[in-house]
Amino acid sequence: MEPKEIKTRVSFKNITWQVIDGHKEATLKRLQKKHNFHELDIEDCLSTTQRPKIDEYDDYLFLVLHIPEFKGRGDRKRIVNSEVKIFVGNNFLVTLHNDNDMIAKILEKIKKKKDLKEEYMGFGTGYLLYMIIDDLFESLFPVVDTLTNQVNELEQEVFSLEYTKDRLKDILLLKKDLINFRRIIMPQRAVIAQLEHKNQKFLPEKLEVYFDDIVDKIEKIWNNIENLQELTTSVQESNESIISHNTNNIIKTLTILSVIMLPLTFITGFYGMNIHGLWYAESTNSVWLVAGLIAFVAFAMILYFKMRKWM
Repeated sequence: MEPKEIKTRVSFKNITWQVIDGHKEATLKRLQKKHNFHELDIEDCLSTTQRPKIDEYDDYLFLVLHIPEFKGRGDRKRIVNSEVKIFVGNNFLVTLHNDNDMIAKILEKIKKKKDLKEEYMGFGTGYLLYMIIDDLFESLFPVVDTLTNQVNELEQEVFSLEYTKDRLKDILLLKKDLINFRRIIMPQRAVIAQLEHKNQKFLPEKLEVYFDDIVDKIEKIWNNIENLQELTTSVQESNESIISHNTNNIIKTLTILSVIMLPLTFITGFYGMNIHGLWYAESTNSVWLVAGLIAFVAFAMILYFKMRKWM
């Protein structure tokens, strides 16, 4: 089923912010005609996957950003790439996305509170662009916190004394999320850093320090993800060591039992032969004698293994 296109427009003074969720070709053509967008940018918007970038024109900038998001239900939530495309000009800003939760939250709070609308849109489209991008990357900190909690939970389970379950699958899924997060966030640093040096009438020089602050946030997120990757690798190595140790203990126990049973099997087999002349075979106490011999041999072997510290 083709996703439904949802168009939302927010205006303040002479600035218009248009948000299109699930954009279609016909809508993009109308935008191209209205704002004179380059046809290559329209092709990029229609593309399912586009690399992060920033293209500069005389009248507008075109940005493609990738934002990591949790998608799915319950324990099946995984990190996926959410593409956000932005056109920004002197008195307009157009945002194109496919079900990006943060864009929807920004729209909701701006429509509900007039003072927030003024805060976001009262200082030009350049500042509006900064606020949207800042909120997008600010929303990644709770995602990093969720990943951190998952790593901590796995660490506690792996080192728990009641540890009975192999967590290898959970660890590998977490590593996959961290790798995807890192792969998505890595190119964003260069794109935002380029915005610091754009000097157009809708991106004045005073915004340079604001975009630099976003770059700092991305660096912090990057460092946190790197630390989580290292910690997850350590948890995986510890998990494999514990599994190997437990397996060795099981094999050791089974081997000891097999060795103990070997002479006992010989005794029962020897006295189980249907022939005459076995020692004490005709005695009325032969059962107790054989049972005592079996118990003595088993106890002696266990004592010997204890002395050699094999068990």
